[in-house]
Amino acid sequence: MGTLLTVTFIITAVIGAPIWIVLASSSLVSLNFGSATPLIVVAQRMFTSTDSFPLLAIPLFMISGNLMEGGGISRRLIRFSEALLGWMPGGLGMVAILTCMFFAAISGSGPATVAAIGGIMIPEMVKAGYGKAFSAALLSVAGAIGVIIPPSIPMVNFGVAGSVSISTLFAAGFLPGILVGLSLMVVCYFAAKKYGYGMQNRQPFSFRTLGKRFLEAFWALLMPVIILGGIYGGIFTPTEAASVSVIYGFVVGVFGYREMKIRDLTQMLLNASKSTAMVMMIIAAASGFGWILTSERIPDSIATAIMALTSNKYLILLLINLLLLFVGCIMETTASIIILTPILLPMVTKLGVHPIHFGIIMVVNLAIGMSTPPLGVNLFVSCGIAKISIEENSKQIIKFLAANIIALLLITYIEPISMLVPQLMGLVR
Repeated sequence: MGTLLTVTFIITAVIGAPIWIVLASSSLVSLNFGSATPLIVVAQRMFTSTDSFPLLAIPLFMISGNLMEGGGISRRLIRFSEALLGWMPGGLGMVAILTCMFFAAISGSGPATVAAIGGIMIPEMVKAGYGKAFSAALLSVAGAIGVIIPPSIPMVNFGVAGSVSISTLFAAGFLPGILVGLSLMVVCYFAAKKYGYGMQNRQPFSFRTLGKRFLEAFWALLMPVIILGGIYGGIFTPTEAASVSVIYGFVVGVFGYREMKIRDLTQMLLNASKSTAMVMMIIAAASGFGWILTSERIPDSIATAIMALTSNKYLILLLINLLLLFVGCIMETTASIIILTPILLPMVTKLGVHPIHFGIIMVVNLAIGMSTPPLGVNLFVSCGIAKISIEENSKQIIKFLAANIIALLLITYIEPISMLVPQLMGLVR
């Protein structure tokens, strides 16, 4: 079964089938020709994997992200960030990064962050003298912060797959997300100094302007406070918080900023439905695939092979990082988490790595994969906005990926970056 699973996976992936078809067809072929297990087991596993209350957060955060984008919230966040950082060398690029960080605390999705912020910032950066490919590459990587800073859809998936507290994962994502954002700002600063990006259009810092922009963005900035404060205050669960974010986004967009029309809801709900359907099909298909892996004891074989190379905790974490970076380049994030979590989590916990810390390592790795060719979804979104080729984007993205990998290594080997906030909040010991 293991051989059939692997061969079918490779063949269907090479011919370019969607990832959920790759996973489902691999499961069906391996069961049909390599086992006496009834094929209905695959359907049962697919249904059971999606019949989960925590996963309800995924469609709700998808809807919330669409409401934020259409309700004028993203533009106000950009104007506030511009008043805060726009005066610095590379300031407009830093504004894009900071706005992605703010929007990350609302949407929970990388592609949604790129679309909402990139649609406004990429044209503005080009007008200010930034290279088009540079601007698109920056938004590709900065958009990935959308799955590191909570709320985060991949963290929900990891929490379900690894039976780990989603609230604690959310708390652990704050400092890593800030670190990734700061590392990208450093690159943007030195690139602007070297190439003169945006140096002619900088505006002097003004407390008056900052205060005005803050008041304009107040309701947008209040949203993550309500959502995350409600979770950690014990008022509602992460799934319930997702429903609160939908209601809040609707009220602010329609009655607060008055930029959202009721007639726009149909298209927003349709967009959220499409994204949700894609994610849920991947989760369902990956669950059947993962069940076969487990029943064939393939995770045990992989763990034994890695442990045979070395028993050093730090080398094993390095090998896992390399594996996850590679997987992130060729596989969708949700599928990667559902398949690899049961394989890797038991192994690292035996080495003394906290499951929450490992969850952050995994999410940051796969977030990097969102902006790396050939399958980085953020890459395609930003290229579509900038109207450039993947090749042009990829050349500029290298410097940002280098900064991301440095941040990843710091997160991997300095555990307090992930664990400090949960410990201060009393969520872990």
